[in-house]
Amino acid sequence: MAKATSNPLKYVLREDLIREGDRPGPVFIMLEGWACRYKILPNGTRQILAYLMPGDCCDLNIGLLDEMDHSIQVITPALVATVERTDMDAIMDKHRSIAKAMYIAQLVDEGTMRSWITSMGRRTSVERVAHLMCELYLRARNVGLEFEPELQLPLTQLLLADSLGMTAVHVNRILKMLRLSGAMTLKRGSLNIVDPAKLLQIAGFDENYLHRKIRRLA
Repeated sequence: MAKATSNPLKYVLREDLIREGDRPGPVFIMLEGWACRYKILPNGTRQILAYLMPGDCCDLNIGLLDEMDHSIQVITPALVATVERTDMDAIMDKHRSIAKAMYIAQLVDEGTMRSWITSMGRRTSVERVAHLMCELYLRARNVGLEFEPELQLPLTQLLLADSLGMTAVHVNRILKMLRLSGAMTLKRGSLNIVDPAKLLQIAGFDENYLHRKIRRLA
């Protein structure tokens, strides 16, 4: 079996696991906390490419490349395990079921990126925000994150803006629209989906791109 680090590493808020241009290292596995993939443009603006939750494995095959083409940063205090790539290769060679699960997870990542591209290109602002909320809510439920009864969603309006290609002011306006519609509220890092059917309808949400059995919002 592959071995993770005996003492998983603790990361503080906004600390990078790895940066664009770095040579790929071990495989990162999120144990606690959230992280994001991102790129910094020449003008200094940031585009967030994906969110990582507990259980997510980062960049299984990136070791085939000479350098990272994006950065990964924690957006909460986090606990992260690492597995050396030689160990990961060995476990996937020896255990076909684990290899299959890892490849499916990678396909889900690719499907999620296609969905984000579709949002950026064709969904309206309100559809874009609603769709991301549906996706994150369902992913969080699927990995067993706690709801009390709301989901603790550690995303500031600035993070959402950098994810959705919008300004923070515009995100604030859209969140107010969704609150007034009775579909959902997002405040102080807590997501409450008040009317699941309405939010799903606004988003035009179809979870098939997640390629896994998940529990519906309702």
